[in-house]
Amino acid sequence: MAHAAAAARAPERGLDVYTQKVGMWVFLCSEVMFFAGLIGSYVILRFGASDSWGQPGEVLNVPVTAVNTFILICSSVTMVKAFAAAEADDQKGIKLYLFLTFLMGAMFLGIQAYEYTELILHGEWQGSHGFTPQAGLYGATFFTMTGFHGFHVFLGVVCLGWAFKRSLAGEWGPKNTHGLEVLGLYWHFVDLVWIILFTIVYLI
Repeated sequence: MAHAAAAARAPERGLDVYTQKVGMWVFLCSEVMFFAGLIGSYVILRFGASDSWGQPGEVLNVPVTAVNTFILICSSVTMVKAFAAAEADDQKGIKLYLFLTFLMGAMFLGIQAYEYTELILHGEWQGSHGFTPQAGLYGATFFTMTGFHGFHVFLGVVCLGWAFKRSLAGEWGPKNTHGLEVLGLYWHFVDLVWIILFTIVYLI
């Protein structure tokens, strides 16, 4: 009877979700609302004033951005591989995949900077030389959405550099994967947001 009573009073096991992970999910929920507001505003403005937007490929360099999108998607794969290597205590794999993720994130930013430069210096829109944030609704919404996303990628690249530096000291392993998992959640979210932006901004 005593054993049964003790079992009845025993607390139920939780979901084993640690504080940092909960914090990241809360942060990402706020980011979902932020980007939903931007994307929703873009959709409303675009279909409300369709003559203010160019056709796909008319102004923006779709092939270059498609390659950039592929690079960012590949970086999500290497981020998963880095976390799996940490769980397996594969120190060489952790270093390799974190470096590749960092490198591809930096490449994405470099290509985006190139795209911005080309648009501002050589772009053409409605008879004006240079496609800038001042180029009506099209320019304002394009640079706002892609710029905010690029800032999020930049923050992710900084964190990836920090994670790679720690990997050189052998700090990641089966007993210390939380940081990589939380960083991975952020990085996958950034990738997902870009896929949505690429679809509605460059392809539709």
